[in-house]
Parts: sequence; C-alpha cells; structure tokens
Amino acid sequence: MSNEYLNWIKQAEADLKTSENSLNSKDFYASVFWSQQAVEKYLKSKILKEKDELIKTHDLVLLGKRSNAPEDIMLTLKKLSLNYVESRYGILVDKIPAEVFGKKEAIESLKSAKEIEIWIKTQKL
Repeated sequence: MSNEYLNWIKQAEADLKTSENSLNSKDFYASVFWSQQAVEKYLKSKILKEKDELIKTHDLVLLGKRSNAPEDIMLTLKKLSLNYVESRYGILVDKIPAEVFGKKEAIESLKSAKEIEIWIKTQKL
C-alpha cells in the first residue's frame, strides 16, 4: 500500500487554507471553489487508502458513495457538487462566478468543507 493518499490529504489541507485566504480577501467565488476542491481531495484520499484506487472525477456525490459516506455527509456533498461547476464556469445563471457567490455562500462552503475534513480524519486514514 502506497502512502500516496497522504499527499492528497496534504493538498486538501492546502486547498482549505486557500479557501480561507480567498474568503478573507473577499474573493468569495474562489473560496467556494477551493472548498469544493478540498473536499474532493479528502474523499479521493479515503478511497485511495481503503480501496487503492484513484477515481478521476469531480463528482462529490459519486466520491461520497464510493467512500461510504453517511447520509448527512452525502447531503453536504450534493450541495458542494453544484458549486463546483458554477464557481468555475458560471454556466447555470447569466452571471460570472465572481458575481454569483457572496460572503454567505463562501462561509457556508468553507464550513461544510471543514465538516468533511473532520469526518475524513476520524476515519483512521
């Protein structure tokens, strides 16, 4: 078993820090995006550790299912998954991502990402 999953955890932690920095600099769409990225990497680290496979997707719901995430975590993943496309491309509404996401959404996304981080780290990876 490789320790590659540890690199995914380290990068997820760095992404969370970037999300916090973006929130503090009022780049709210970027904070939302980096929160989603952190969660994606945390889930991939769990799958890599437990199943020795790397799933190449941004779909947090799929990753959550593969991670055997509990229902409360799955609900959070569904919401964060929607943020990925919109914070990156802004295709769901007729606005750019910087105009779609505000402080409230950034705070909620970061809080959700930290909840996932706690869940992942209690899984004895």
